[in-house]
Amino acid sequence: MKRRRIRKKISNHNPILEIIHYNNTKIGYFYNMRTVQKRRALLLIVLILAMTTAVSIRLGYVMIFQSERYLKLAKDLHQREREIKAPRGVIYDRNGVILAGNRAVCSISVIHSQITDPERVITQLSSILDIDEEEIRKKVETISAREKIKSNVSKEIANQIRDQKLDGVMVDEDYKRYYPYEELASTVLGFTGADNQGIIGLEVTYESVLKGKNGKILTMTDGKGKEIKNAEEERQEPVAGKDLYLTMDVHIQKYAQQICEKVKIAKKAKRVSMVVMNPQNGEIFAMVNVPEFNLNEPYKLKNVKNTDQMSAKKKQEKLNQMWRNWCVNDTYEPGSTFKIVTAAAGLESGAVKESDTFSCPGFRIVEDRRIRCHKAGGHGGETFREGVMNSCNPVFMDVAARVGKKRMYDYYKKLGLFEKTGIDVPGEANSIMHALKNIGAVELATMAFGQSIQITPLQLLRAASAAVNGGKLITPHFGLKTSKEVLKYEERQGALSSSTSALLRDILEDVVSEGSGKRAKIEGYKIGGKTATSEKLPRRTGKYISSFLGFASAEHPTVMALILIDEPEGVYYGGTIAAPAVKELFENILPYLGMKQSFDS
Repeated sequence: MKRRRIRKKISNHNPILEIIHYNNTKIGYFYNMRTVQKRRALLLIVLILAMTTAVSIRLGYVMIFQSERYLKLAKDLHQREREIKAPRGVIYDRNGVILAGNRAVCSISVIHSQITDPERVITQLSSILDIDEEEIRKKVETISAREKIKSNVSKEIANQIRDQKLDGVMVDEDYKRYYPYEELASTVLGFTGADNQGIIGLEVTYESVLKGKNGKILTMTDGKGKEIKNAEEERQEPVAGKDLYLTMDVHIQKYAQQICEKVKIAKKAKRVSMVVMNPQNGEIFAMVNVPEFNLNEPYKLKNVKNTDQMSAKKKQEKLNQMWRNWCVNDTYEPGSTFKIVTAAAGLESGAVKESDTFSCPGFRIVEDRRIRCHKAGGHGGETFREGVMNSCNPVFMDVAARVGKKRMYDYYKKLGLFEKTGIDVPGEANSIMHALKNIGAVELATMAFGQSIQITPLQLLRAASAAVNGGKLITPHFGLKTSKEVLKYEERQGALSSSTSALLRDILEDVVSEGSGKRAKIEGYKIGGKTATSEKLPRRTGKYISSFLGFASAEHPTVMALILIDEPEGVYYGGTIAAPAVKELFENILPYLGMKQSFDS
């Protein structure tokens, strides 16, 4: 009997497996390959469909919802960006006279991938720009998007470069800061750097106002970074900075600077400074620090020889000194002009009346010190008013002793002497005062006439303004308005009473009409003021700062001037050399400011 192999499908368990029989005997299982292949094909089709669906969804998302993003990426890849400089805002004086403007210049740069004749580019740029060939070669051979060759190139020279038609050489629009008055108010205005950003002065303070928003030109390039000729360019126009109007008056600034220069030459002084301000609101008409420097050549040292042999560090130190604004950045011992503050404290506190009498033998003994008056033989008997007119040290030492150190410091605080004035010029210094616990009788006596303390000229002006304007503490400032808004500054009432302020104005007018400041007297004008001659530290070196603070009119002050003459040679008394300088200034500017002379008694 013939034996047969019998296969039975196990349908109830696994349709792929089949049972193998031999002579009715089960001997094992085997796979049905056709079924397996069908299953695999079906699975593959499902996977392909799923992947296709996922890719389609992703592609649709990218094409519809991400189209702008990828378009930007594509543009970034194929566009070369060139910056268009925005013009900086113009700085004007209070009358609209330009103090800082812009000149159109160009910036020259090279793009390595676009240069077809490097030797010609090097030769021509070296010749036209007067730059060493090796310096240009380094930039031409640098593989980068762009290498700047030179900024602030004049239009004439830029046009010469354009005429050469040099592949890979870019000539772009730019602006250079220009100061039409050169040295006028140089330490106040400040200047800008190569990128047109403020470096010192008001250019720094108002950087956010003056700085514009740069524009750009977008040029299409190929895969190698070469510009595609005749391709459409995209241009985003720059936005100019906002203009700035100052409280400064260019005419008053000129008068003040000319007077300071004349005094410096005549007295062979180290430097001469002057501030002219409205004591009612803090508007500064002029600020001078002679010697000034040329704002169009700010890195050129003035009156310094052999600068090429000077180390970079030494040269920078010299530049920093040249740029320094003494009125804002430095402190000094004010001397007798500070007696205005002592007088204010004495009168306001009730410690002294104008009719109180004092005796001056030419000195005061304070503890173990003999502190002299400037008049060797003394002033003898005098009232407080006469003591102020005579600038008598013993009178002010007695007043300070009556007020006491605690109350004296209270008035210093009210008059703003422990804080910066808040002027809108960078780098303002602050006063240097004794700690209250360290003040003894000697310190209190010397403080009374402006020694053993240090303040800035602006702090003195601010305190003196409050003393004569009715007791209002103002903020000295230059910013008047921008092209968008009027600028506002803090004012604080109550530094002194109006009655004390009125009395001080009257007493300080007597100082000029009959007292130590009579060299500042101008017929037909009521002028108040105070002289000072302060000995510099260390003592006994024969170095002084001579000064005078004057204001007009004495009835209602609208202009106040302070001049400081540092280390004058020969006669150094403030009443002799500083008061006449302020007189000359007032003779020029009081009529200009609309103040009329009156000869009524």
